[in-house]
Amino acid sequence: MTNEDITNDLPKSVLDVWQSLPEELRSSLVSSEISKSGTAISHSPSVPSLASSRFASSSSSSNSSSAGDFSEDGEIIEKDAASGATVILRPIERAPKNVFAFTKELQTATTKVEKNSASTVTTTTKVVTKGRGWRNVYNLPISYDVNMVAHGTILDSSNPQLLHATGVHPEGYNRRFAVIDTEVDKIYGDRIRNYFTELGIELTTCVLNGGEAEKRTAAVDKLLDDLCAYKLRRREPFLAIGGGVLLDIAGMGACLYRRGVPFVRVPTTLLAIVDASVGVKNGVDYACGITDETYKNRVGSFYAPSSCLLDAAFIGTQDARNIANGFAEIMKLALVRSSDLFELLESHGAALIDSRFGPNKTTPAGVAERIIDLSIQIMLEELGPNLWEFKLERCVDYGHTFSKLLEMVPGADIMHGEAVNVDGFFCVVLSHLRGYIDMKTVERVFAAMQSLSMPTDSKDLKSKLAWQSCLDAIEHRHGEMRIPLITEIGDSICVNDITQDELDRAIELM
Repeated sequence: MTNEDITNDLPKSVLDVWQSLPEELRSSLVSSEISKSGTAISHSPSVPSLASSRFASSSSSSNSSSAGDFSEDGEIIEKDAASGATVILRPIERAPKNVFAFTKELQTATTKVEKNSASTVTTTTKVVTKGRGWRNVYNLPISYDVNMVAHGTILDSSNPQLLHATGVHPEGYNRRFAVIDTEVDKIYGDRIRNYFTELGIELTTCVLNGGEAEKRTAAVDKLLDDLCAYKLRRREPFLAIGGGVLLDIAGMGACLYRRGVPFVRVPTTLLAIVDASVGVKNGVDYACGITDETYKNRVGSFYAPSSCLLDAAFIGTQDARNIANGFAEIMKLALVRSSDLFELLESHGAALIDSRFGPNKTTPAGVAERIIDLSIQIMLEELGPNLWEFKLERCVDYGHTFSKLLEMVPGADIMHGEAVNVDGFFCVVLSHLRGYIDMKTVERVFAAMQSLSMPTDSKDLKSKLAWQSCLDAIEHRHGEMRIPLITEIGDSICVNDITQDELDRAIELM
């Protein structure tokens, strides 16, 4: 049975409304009808109902509504699974694909039993609650390209990719805006400005410190001030050139300025290339005036860049510690998703740190590119279908449970990737204590991490911090720990029942 078989059986009045609905919604309703009748249907991927989080606000109670049925006059009838209310939606004539008037009816009953010496009296009271309103349905299109730029050419004026990424402008519009990491500006600032000068473009820059300590709302305010002074146009993309912290700040600024303007990510660190540049999350750390605590990435947004430009040549000016820091996010992906990637890190990671991702005697040609390509592809495979994190069981959260608090310890000399790796190895130990992996696997992972000069333990990883991290995870992941653990190199599961005793035994074993 196909969609066509079902729609051929509909009255014309219903068919007109049916055809006005989004194709994804029609597929969902067809699938629901067929599943009720016991008939198998094959279509990919499965599509949420009208009231699902794909189309409606995640805070709406209508998220849990089941796929609707059509009445004879073209209305859509749903049952809200959370409240049990019956919802009837009627398409609005001028916007039948997006706006629906609804009525809701909820019937509840309470029973009261009264006993006395002579009899038992049971009284049932039925209450009908009715409501009305409108529902807006909008499927937000998200599309952005992650472009691999030919090695070392992004700041060559003969390569127009950087200029083209800043948008199509009227003839004679010869200015652009870029926010640049302070350290990047020291090394590449002249080349960045010369690139635009040679192309006849006046570049206005905002230079921000890209250190974790400066990842605060004040940095976003500075960027917004400069954008106001520049008078960025509503559809004009600006450039963000720097590491992960700078890209996060830029994404926040882009999301807020004029309620959203385009921005282009140009990552300049290994960590940013394989992690911060790939998804749609932006955020800054937040110092709460009530709790007197600073929370990592507590304020942020889901906001996609217009595009990303990746040139691995930037890695060549990083020191060994920063490159190892970037390898931590790659190691994370290897442990939860790819044994092939893990083997590449085992065999060639140390040499690539020494050569700063450049050619060396022991690394075959193409391996460095393969490691970056595989890392980015795995990240996109995991993030792509779940950009807004409606699904909270995410294997890419591996290494991001205990690391958040480790990074925020006052005075701690630990970088983001380093904290992620300590967290990652701690989870390897937890996996072993649960019997998911044997000690040989633990030792293999440990050896690989050591070869990459990545820390596997921290003096700050103590019982109290570990347990507080689990409590923080429950808050952040909506009521469950959802902590990824590996079952073998390249595969993982999420668990919700880690105990403080387990944490203490893992700390002791580490």
